[in-house]
Amino acid sequence: MASKSRWADTEEDAALEAKKKREKEEKKRLKAEKAQKAEAERRAQAEAEAAAKQRAAQEQQQRLEPPDDNIPPTKRRKITPEQDDQEKDGTTENESSAKLLRFEAGGWGKSRSVENYDKLNDIEEGAYGWVARAKEIKTGKVVALKRLKFDPNDASGLPETGLREIQILKDCSHRNIVSLREVVVGDDTSRIENIFLVLEFLEHDLMSVLGDMPEPFLASEVKTLLLQLASGVAYLHDHWVLHRDLKTSNLLLNNRGQLKIADFGMARYVGDPPPPKLTQLVVTLWYRAPELLLGAKTYGAAVDMWSVGCIFGELLTREPLLQGKNEVDELAKIFELCGIPTDESWPGFRRLPNARHLRLPKSSGTNTGPIIRARFPLLTAAGSALLSSLLSLNPDRRPTAKEMLDHEFFRQDPKPKHEAMFPTFPSKAGQERRRRRSTPNAPGRGQKAADLGTMDFSGLFASREKEERGGGFSLRMV
Repeated sequence: MASKSRWADTEEDAALEAKKKREKEEKKRLKAEKAQKAEAERRAQAEAEAAAKQRAAQEQQQRLEPPDDNIPPTKRRKITPEQDDQEKDGTTENESSAKLLRFEAGGWGKSRSVENYDKLNDIEEGAYGWVARAKEIKTGKVVALKRLKFDPNDASGLPETGLREIQILKDCSHRNIVSLREVVVGDDTSRIENIFLVLEFLEHDLMSVLGDMPEPFLASEVKTLLLQLASGVAYLHDHWVLHRDLKTSNLLLNNRGQLKIADFGMARYVGDPPPPKLTQLVVTLWYRAPELLLGAKTYGAAVDMWSVGCIFGELLTREPLLQGKNEVDELAKIFELCGIPTDESWPGFRRLPNARHLRLPKSSGTNTGPIIRARFPLLTAAGSALLSSLLSLNPDRRPTAKEMLDHEFFRQDPKPKHEAMFPTFPSKAGQERRRRRSTPNAPGRGQKAADLGTMDFSGLFASREKEERGGGFSLRMV
């Protein structure tokens, strides 16, 4: 017989359930009022339309009947003010016409054909699209051509991820965000899957560069890359956009040292506060924040900042920081590096859906805190503090992208290297398909979150006792 969770019957949970019940009843009441109001407006509109039709019929009948000299003509409705009225009001004709504003409105045009571009070579195939290098025939400009992926079993048409990506890219204009030039279609317009995004071409993605570098980036180069990343993320968050899949393979780099954020297939607009129910199945597993792994349905910009922290660590080691095999293993690696959560360090984490059945080790006698400083001994105190704050288990303690830009780490020596002085690398995208490391893909559209069940991490830090004691030494008594 399955035992009840010791976290399910607290007074706090009962109060939370009662609050949810009241909110649900209030939503039902507001929905009913809204429906009644809409019905009243519909009836009023129908009555107004009927009255207008009746007046139109009477006017038509009057025009068909012979005029009666004894009946005065109907008064014509005055649309524009007469000259006399303008003079009485003290206005001139020019002043009056200035109030009538007219705007040039763009019309809907046909999308250009993809045949205006010559495909040069494939670059990669991701979770939400296939990307190739192409050249515009008319101008000779080299671009990246991304074909949107479609689910053949989905009859709803253009996928929501594709629509969001197009909308967000059209709205964004920043030097650290890849630009969308246009959307083109195949000549066979009867097939909706022939939709392509024409994006600016950059020679590298950061993951491929890290995999091929014989030596890691210098500290000054790491700072330059992080500043550009934080600048792009700050722009997105200022414009209410969550990227939700930041990772090194989605960061492009050109041969002039400029970094750009790409692949907005999982991005979406959010408000303040964010929507109450967002899918937690976002962000590639190795870059996914702990609150998402624990089932949080309400989250904000902090999930992107956790990914920025993972990218920070990857720039230092040239390897992904938290390479979990699955969700449970990913949580274990997070707790091992960042420490176990407590009610003091992360208030309320026990109320997350997947946290109710967590079995965590006892902190007495064992160091269960973060070991980020020990993992990166070459980082300065300021760099270690920045990385530790980005990888804080509590999302409220992570800095915003703007706060990151003002961090002391970037003011210390060595200063960030100028982009023009950045090293250059041979462009794999310009020659052949990129060699991909074995990394997990982003979550698929419509995929369901895994049921983690009971997670036992009680023995996670058993090996730390020997690490802390060390080999030691013994005195021989003579």
